[in-house]
Amino acid sequence: MIRLNLTAAPEWLELAPGLRLQVAPLTTALMVSARADAAINALPEDASQEELALVMAKSVARRAVLDWEGVGDAMGTNVQVSPDGIDALLEIWPVFEAFQTQYVARGLLLDQEKNASAPLPSGPSAGATAIARPANPTRAASATAPTARPD
Repeated sequence: MIRLNLTAAPEWLELAPGLRLQVAPLTTALMVSARADAAINALPEDASQEELALVMAKSVARRAVLDWEGVGDAMGTNVQVSPDGIDALLEIWPVFEAFQTQYVARGLLLDQEKNASAPLPSGPSAGATAIARPANPTRAASATAPTARPD
């Protein structure tokens, strides 16, 4: 079942102790905009999946992060949300992983919620229940089956 959130209200994510991000809902418009980001288009054709993931996460975050708590400069002074600040924040591995897990992946999990029933293996009777009696274990393995009577 797909659960719709019709409020479209921002929410707070706690990515690390003392670090919270207020994010807009992960919508189709946000993802389409992020995919069209110039940084993604500037990636070379042979860019690795890891490079693409980082650039995409930064692109999504620059559009989604509305506010934050617990982010400061080198002197410990709180800083305001900015595109450069978001990029720098996502260069911190645990923060990147938490953002991917708590925000980006949550939208991708819809693909896994498609059906409550597990898929059946291939084949026309793969889901059928066996009804034949088990073979008689007392018969010798080398014994042959009797031949049919001629009519």
